[in-house]
Amino acid sequence: MADEFETIAKLFAPLATHPGARNLADDAAVLGNLVLTTDAIVEGVHFLPDDPIETVARKALRVNLSDIAAKGAKPVGVLVTLMWPQGRDAAEIAAFARGLDEDLHTFGAPLLGGDTTATPGPLAVSVTVIGEALGRVPARADARVGEDVWVTGTVGDGMLGLQHLGGSIAYELSQKDAAYLIGRYRTPAPRLSFASAIAAHASASMDLSDGLAQDVGKIAAASGLAIDLDLAAIPLSAPGRAWVAEGGAIEALMSGGDDYELLFTAAPEARATIEAAGRTAGLAVSRIGRTQAGAGVTADGAPIRAAGYRHALGR
Repeated sequence: MADEFETIAKLFAPLATHPGARNLADDAAVLGNLVLTTDAIVEGVHFLPDDPIETVARKALRVNLSDIAAKGAKPVGVLVTLMWPQGRDAAEIAAFARGLDEDLHTFGAPLLGGDTTATPGPLAVSVTVIGEALGRVPARADARVGEDVWVTGTVGDGMLGLQHLGGSIAYELSQKDAAYLIGRYRTPAPRLSFASAIAAHASASMDLSDGLAQDVGKIAAASGLAIDLDLAAIPLSAPGRAWVAEGGAIEALMSGGDDYELLFTAAPEARATIEAAGRTAGLAVSRIGRTQAGAGVTADGAPIRAAGYRHALGR
């Protein structure tokens, strides 16, 4: 069994010799003013077999748009590869296309091409998004000691949505909270309205896909510094706070993944400007920690006991 991150670092990063590849240590490649990213979602891994097919199309697009937003760019084109199981009703493809079409228009990202292919299964969708930089394109490795650590939105809702769909939340959710959490899991909201602020103010930036605790560690490791988080400042939704009140650990919400929020660092002098940019974008932005000399991630000064999602490859 191979770890996905070790596999990339050992086997594929040595092949990526172009400077635009950023040594495969970032969420996107940069070619001049273009920002390129690609991600696949797979049935049973990134979405449930009975998720509505329209939401599968939307999630496949949105997780890639989230990477574009994290690099301070706007989408200008999309490529889609659809791998359709031979045992799945072909009539669903039309509904998939409708869901995709609605989001392409919503986010101003025209479809430029792609591929369709049959597979014995499961269903998989790969999306490549081409973006246009709105300014500087921050990398994970660009954080500096003495900066603030910020995150948009709230943390842990995607994980709770998946838990609710799997029946593993022990208490009853209101209909409103259940719908909210399911929506956060099935159709995350790419924070494109904040992309220009990322380009203007972020030193290091990435999107949250594998859990806050793990992704903060990626910025710390890439930038060669330490990060201390303030647990009380971690932003939670009302359902998230209720889950913690019922005995859930905030560290679990920081480890669950599927947040697709923006995680970034910035100079303290930019605090007021960043908060104003959040208000302009209609988006909550929270200051959750500080970069410092050293290595690793702590929370309130103590070693953090939290993990994140990693793909195990093969056997």
